[in-house]
Amino acid sequence: MSGSRTESSEADPAFQRLLRDVERDLGFRTSSYNDAYLRRRVEARMRRRGVEGYEAYGRLLDDEADEREALLDALSVNVTSFFRNPEVWAVVREVLREVDGRVRIWSAASSDGREAYSMAMLAFLDPAIDERRVDIVGTDIDRGILRRAREGRYRRSGTDDPVEQLTAVDGATEYVTVTDDAVVVDDRVRDLVTFRRHDLTDGEPAGEFDLVVCRNLFIYIEERAKARMVSTLLAGLAPGGHLVVGLTETLPPDCRDAFEAVDRRRRVYRQRG
Repeated sequence: MSGSRTESSEADPAFQRLLRDVERDLGFRTSSYNDAYLRRRVEARMRRRGVEGYEAYGRLLDDEADEREALLDALSVNVTSFFRNPEVWAVVREVLREVDGRVRIWSAASSDGREAYSMAMLAFLDPAIDERRVDIVGTDIDRGILRRAREGRYRRSGTDDPVEQLTAVDGATEYVTVTDDAVVVDDRVRDLVTFRRHDLTDGEPAGEFDLVVCRNLFIYIEERAKARMVSTLLAGLAPGGHLVVGLTETLPPDCRDAFEAVDRRRRVYRQRG
């Protein structure tokens, strides 16, 4: 098994054994994630399959490849939207304007792609940014969510309406096709983005980038694993590159000296040196 987990006296031994088995057999580093988050996701799958008890669910995982795939999808963090927290995007716009030459952007833990596509739309919307010089890579551990991201088609519902999200930035709706039940991202926007699978817990960056955006992942991550992930993101930054994290997230103490705050309230940082 890669990684380790500290067991408290209150921990359910059967649950801990299940997590160790998932990490060993499925390659998902449960030891990097918060126990409460993992328990919610596992128990949701157990309810869906009508299974009682972690040991019984472990046997189901042994027997069914489809359930192993479904659990991996469930464990991935897939909460996102277009132009989430619009005030952050105003700062991101300024960062992109400052980059000379080709602009390389990494949307880490990109979920269904809306964040990566938001950056692509921003390039088209801002006359100071040449979209022809923008390359965006969106990465996630979840193969299913990456397939949906590449499609660029998002269903509309009462609780998740992409059209409403896009109105946060003037002109963004010009880069999608809207139907009664879905929003489809235009090909010219999709062409700026490449999606591929990447596991932030592996310790290798997805390349070298001028801007790395990884928002609202670390709230689910154990503190030691968070420091390793931020180090991976730092390794993916070009000299003087920028990092954006979620509004409720902070950089681990061991990593703070590597960055200076561009906008501390909006969690935008620049690599020192």
